[in-house]
Amino acid sequence: MTIFKETLDEEFLTTSEAKALLEDIEAERAADEDRELRYELARAVEHTNRFAVLEAEESRELVEELLELDTIEEQAAFKVADLLPRSRDELRAVFAQERYALSGDELDDVLDVVAKYA
Repeated sequence: MTIFKETLDEEFLTTSEAKALLEDIEAERAADEDRELRYELARAVEHTNRFAVLEAEESRELVEELLELDTIEEQAAFKVADLLPRSRDELRAVFAQERYALSGDELDDVLDVVAKYA
């Protein structure tokens, strides 16, 4: 059974940004004693707490810097911001399913940007 019939809008978020949004929702639910945290929401909060490394603003800045490189598409920039790869091999794994591959210099440029934040 599907609740939604069509997608109205789509926006990429980093895990850190999702964490900030979920913290607001969690605080709102905690203020109301009658509302409990549903299982799915509790799991999402747990996941973002575990895997969000950067602050929301830092992760967005990292994505913006990665997009300035012109060699990375938006979806890949968000993956890199979430995973914070530290080596060429880790970075290649991010691009394994993409239709393009980055050269060694392009990989190094991405790693240099990531190193500023990691």
